[in-house]
Amino acid sequence: MQTAWMKTRQTKYGVYVTFYILVILAVLGAANWLANRHNKTFDSTSNKKFSLSDQTVKIVRELKNDVTITDFDETDKFPTDRDLLDRYGALSTKMHVAYVDPYKKPQLAKAAGLTKLPTMIVESGPKRDEAKSLTEEELTSALIRVIKSGVRNVCFVTGSGEKSPEETDEREGYSAAAKDLEKSNYKTRTTSLQGAAPAPGATTPSTTKPEVPSDCTVLVVAGPKFAYQQPAVDAIQTYLNNGGHVLLMIDPPLKIGKGETQDSEPLNKMVDSWGVTLDKDLVLDLSGIGQIFGVGPEVPLALAYESHPIVRDFKRIATGFPLARSLQVKAPAEKLFSTSENSFATMNLSSPEVRRDPKTDKPGPLTLGAAGTVKQGRFVVVGSSSWASNGYLGFRGNRDLFLNMVNWLSSDEDLISIRPKDPEDRRLSLSQRQMSTIFLSSVVGLPLIVIAAGLMMWWKRR
Repeated sequence: MQTAWMKTRQTKYGVYVTFYILVILAVLGAANWLANRHNKTFDSTSNKKFSLSDQTVKIVRELKNDVTITDFDETDKFPTDRDLLDRYGALSTKMHVAYVDPYKKPQLAKAAGLTKLPTMIVESGPKRDEAKSLTEEELTSALIRVIKSGVRNVCFVTGSGEKSPEETDEREGYSAAAKDLEKSNYKTRTTSLQGAAPAPGATTPSTTKPEVPSDCTVLVVAGPKFAYQQPAVDAIQTYLNNGGHVLLMIDPPLKIGKGETQDSEPLNKMVDSWGVTLDKDLVLDLSGIGQIFGVGPEVPLALAYESHPIVRDFKRIATGFPLARSLQVKAPAEKLFSTSENSFATMNLSSPEVRRDPKTDKPGPLTLGAAGTVKQGRFVVVGSSSWASNGYLGFRGNRDLFLNMVNWLSSDEDLISIRPKDPEDRRLSLSQRQMSTIFLSSVVGLPLIVIAAGLMMWWKRR
């Protein structure tokens, strides 16, 4: 009986132990599966160095088709590459990451047409693109080019002193904006609204009316210096009525020194019919916040944003608008962003020095941007053009704002977000005096304090 009882007890304990082991293995397996499927990390760095941008997260999580990023590199480099690439793979089950050493698998390297290492190939179905470097900006740009189909042209109007995407000048050029657009799979080119030129030897001017090319996805008018004539304005209105998309950036009519920006009444009347009035003034910002970013009062900052898709992600992000005019907005248009209460608009447009006049100046906050729809078309109006030029596009949120405007106009709302930023330079710059102070205090001062304390203790115990 005792032997049978012992065997029964041992069998029972064996079953318990086996059951507990199976439960523990199941829990560990489930935890491991969840960890692989739902990889969560916490980035405590101030500039979110180890986090993907809002745009990247949005695009990857909304993927409709499978995408593969293949990293061609040497095997010993893969651990470093994984720091970035595995973050992409953890966002969606449709995002796949592969690592290939071309020295171990030369057939795959030859099929991919490799010319250098490292090389990142992004593929989705028959489409493929190459990231120029192992950075989030390049990878996400390649991803956008792969998942977006069709040709989308951004046409910049020229002929009346507008800023051009072909111009590399820091103040007037838009070459940086054109480069960013091309990274997002847009094509950029210029177009004229001056009408056809007269035929060689003709005695009368051509009667051909100007028109916006039908293949222009977005038409950009960036700060014309000369007034638009009625035929050019009619061409823009016709294009918008037929479902076009227009981005108007109109500077105030300043007359300072030798420079002059003409006001265009036909253009003003057209914009007014959209629900936006272009005020003839110059907005200045006396809040002092601009000094933190190295700009003066002639660059008013926008810190208040509405709920429109273009700016809904702009929380605590400053944008700057050099030499801007204010807008009055009514239906069907909507406000996008405004200045602070410490700004004002002056009517003095001909003097380089402006003094505030409470009797005539318009107090802030002042609207600087608006958007809306006309029939089938979409439009955005901004009271400044230099904010998207080469010199200011990199200022705080200006780059994101410009690209968001184009994304919304072209109905690419899925691209609207805050984009990858360049790694923040956090080097500490010290003057010669500061370096001397640190040397004397740490290398000389601290040892002397320790020696003095030791001598005092010795003297007391002597």
